[in-house]
Amino acid sequence: MTGSTAPGPEPEDAPGLEAGGSVTPGDTPPDAGQTSGLSHPQPIPSRAPAIVTLVVVAVLVLGTAAFFVLRGLDLL
Repeated sequence: MTGSTAPGPEPEDAPGLEAGGSVTPGDTPPDAGQTSGLSHPQPIPSRAPAIVTLVVVAVLVLGTAAFFVLRGLDLL
């Protein structure tokens, strides 16, 4: 390190700077995008597939548990 705490190139080596440290117009990009306004509202996805999946998994788990309980009691 040369003792400088500023990251990046030295100011005299930075491209696009004029003698006083200012930048010529149009040399740097704007601070923010030039578009404005809101996008269309996003649709809310349906919860039906998640609920159906949970019900199917619950039925399978309960059926498997009932099978092993009945096998353990020698009823099957």
